[in-house]
Amino acid sequence: MPSRPDPRLDPAAAAGPSPALVAALRRLLRPLVHLMVARGITYPQLSDLLKGLFVEVADGDFRLDGKAPTDSRVSLVSGVHRKDVSRLRSNPHRRDAPPPATVTLASQVFSRWLGDPAWRNGRGAPLPLPRLASDGGERSFEALVAGVSSDIRARVVLDDWLSRGLVKLDDRGRVVLNVEAFVPARGEDDKLFYFALHLHDHAAAASHNLLGGDPFMDRSVHAEGLSPGSVAALKALAAEHGMQTLLALNEAVQAAEQRDRDRPADAPRERFTLGVYAYAAPQDGTASGASS
Repeated sequence: MPSRPDPRLDPAAAAGPSPALVAALRRLLRPLVHLMVARGITYPQLSDLLKGLFVEVADGDFRLDGKAPTDSRVSLVSGVHRKDVSRLRSNPHRRDAPPPATVTLASQVFSRWLGDPAWRNGRGAPLPLPRLASDGGERSFEALVAGVSSDIRARVVLDDWLSRGLVKLDDRGRVVLNVEAFVPARGEDDKLFYFALHLHDHAAAASHNLLGGDPFMDRSVHAEGLSPGSVAALKALAAEHGMQTLLALNEAVQAAEQRDRDRPADAPRERFTLGVYAYAAPQDGTASGASS
């Protein structure tokens, strides 16, 4: 019996992708290919990775009536040979790894310090914190870290953050947060976690908007013909206003997490991401293979 058409597949897809879509994908993939070549990932490795992803998406995202598709249907939808489909489905690729523990702890401590009113002063700035609970009680750096995790000692976190300039000690020995300096940890796994999170969610939102449905916000400001001085000034302004936006949203996120914490275990759960970024490059794209 022939397969029924999948309502999620664009009818125009049967005629092949449009030249505009191919051009857009080429531009989107170029910085990623630049990164892969720089890090030693070759085309055959990428091809194998993509083959597995095509099978995974065709299998999981384009089912009819929620039923697992046959190898033949996955092959039809994905274009991957049926023998490869059978092999890949019997030995699925490793699913997305959880975030590194250092990323989870740092982001939670940082978000709580900035977003929870109990850890901010009357102007909304993060409070300077005594290092030890014996000095500051419930409002100490030790208590802040312990409120997020009891697995890592606050002294370990403090030493690491001091070495990276994320915090400093004031003349009273209190821990002061350097909001502008907070970036993902130096470890490669930490940086790659945020790399995947940010690019995946932006690409997923933009793809969703192209395919229809209730749109996600996806807007930008862009200009051409600017001088290097103008770009430098705009980058500084973007950093200032972008941080203000993130801090405001972080406060709302903290409140939402607190409000939703006691919901039933079987209640629907969703995740939310807001990203702010800035980019600049020579207009002709000759300075870097990633920018054209």
